[in-house]
Amino acid sequence: MNNPMAIIQMLQQVKANPVGFFMQRGMNIPADMVNDPNAILQHLVNSGRVTQQQINNAYQMAQMFK
Repeated sequence: MNNPMAIIQMLQQVKANPVGFFMQRGMNIPADMVNDPNAILQHLVNSGRVTQQQINNAYQMAQMFK
């Protein structure tokens, strides 16, 4: 996804409702992790839903919006 507006919209959705955002995409997040972004990311990597490279790419993209 290279559309900056879509990326910003997705970021806003994640900030507003992280569990709902991931559940809409078929990624269940355990309830005890909902307030810990690092735990959510680690869970997604450990469960094979995303790769560490995808997370790294997302961080790089986020830097462009600062």
